[in-house]
Amino acid sequence: MLKQERRRRRRIQARNGSITDGHSQPGERSTCSGPHLPEDIWCLIHSLMPLRDSARSACVSGTFLHSWRCRPILTFNEETLGTGVKILKIVILDYYKVNACRLNSWLESAIRPGIEEVTLLLSEKHRLEYIFPCSIFLDGCGNSIRYLHLSYCTLRPTVGFDYLRSLTKLHLFEVCITGDELGCLISNSFALEKLELRYCLELFCLKIPFWLERFSYLRIAECNKLQVIESTAPNLFTVEFFGEPVQLIFGESSQVKNLMLEYSFEPNAVSYAITKLPSIAPHLETLTLYSTCERVNAPMVADKFLHLKHLDIYIGDDDDEPVAFVYDYLSLVSFLDASPALESFSLSVDPDDMKHDSVFGDTSSIRQIPRHRHDRLKKVQVDGFFSAKSMFELICHIIETATSLESLMLDCIYGEETGGGTVRCSASKFSKCRRRSKRMILEAHKALSVINRYIVGRIPPAVKLSVGEPCSRCHAIDVELL
Repeated sequence: MLKQERRRRRRIQARNGSITDGHSQPGERSTCSGPHLPEDIWCLIHSLMPLRDSARSACVSGTFLHSWRCRPILTFNEETLGTGVKILKIVILDYYKVNACRLNSWLESAIRPGIEEVTLLLSEKHRLEYIFPCSIFLDGCGNSIRYLHLSYCTLRPTVGFDYLRSLTKLHLFEVCITGDELGCLISNSFALEKLELRYCLELFCLKIPFWLERFSYLRIAECNKLQVIESTAPNLFTVEFFGEPVQLIFGESSQVKNLMLEYSFEPNAVSYAITKLPSIAPHLETLTLYSTCERVNAPMVADKFLHLKHLDIYIGDDDDEPVAFVYDYLSLVSFLDASPALESFSLSVDPDDMKHDSVFGDTSSIRQIPRHRHDRLKKVQVDGFFSAKSMFELICHIIETATSLESLMLDCIYGEETGGGTVRCSASKFSKCRRRSKRMILEAHKALSVINRYIVGRIPPAVKLSVGEPCSRCHAIDVELL
């Protein structure tokens, strides 16, 4: 069967005019066999061919394909690159040697009026060695560029830089550039819509001017020296921030509607959000918070998120030091009370990280707080539901006060996809569930018992309850509940 398949492929290649060579398999008929020459001779022949012919021959010849991979010199000039290049992407890995003059020559040859996308991805060792030549954008060469993506280099635009007028998206990864220099780069890019900055460690202050009317998306990740983000752009709708806490200034006319915050090893992101964000971003509609270290409970506040519809909160604990603090999940009711338009609420908790007081025992002493009606809340989901008393109290409060509640999802296994049944691994593309600690599995069984004993009977008939149970195969364990 294998030989028949090979012969069939050869017949197809012969009909299409493909070239076969000395690499044909024994017993196969070659349509155009080449001479049996040493490999270094083939490589020499290939290296003497024009780049375009060399690439074409590699597409149809196994021998030339092999020597193409060994080709020591590639010459990029106006003839080889042509004059109609729309997209240029250069990726240089760590083990490559970069000649700055030659790389600049490649860029100068390719970046001509009409080019739309430029991507230069260097490796980490080149970050301090290579300075990207801003001069290549002169004479109208940069005014057609819509997307610019640079990594591991230095970028030093100066005052008066005015050569990226069509730029809509800018992505800088581990690029050495100051806040003032970034301002020079984008201040005249009136078409700019998206800006993504990752690990740009020379940034202390980022300012987005008000005249960038199309600017709508900002993503900052691990720019750990950044202290201030100030934007007066009138149509900035989405901000995603990951890193050390910064001062956010969005201006009186802020239209930020979607905000994601994740602080690196800094405590109390949830408390900060409820106390500060209503005034910073009053038009928020979607808020996502990642708190890896929460050391105070969410306080009651007077300010409101009047437009907030979707709230997602992750609470974990990445602090290796032992902490006696037990987080009060019932305090999250203050977020619900501050969000009268809230429609969906998602809470994710890693039980492996959290300390808690168990609900098992007398449930008649559960706390009740003033019952504000959450008459727009329709969907609630808890990923990592466990047997903490305050978690149980939070769910009871929601059941009693969310008069429009339609669905309640309680997943006992944190971060595991559920198939809607007891056999979770049947819903996964893998043959078994992800590895979990014995502590998490034991806690999942306890959480399931809490749901069955104390929650199921409280669910109104109009509410659909979905429960993510421990996997009956991967999470089986002997559990003795108190």
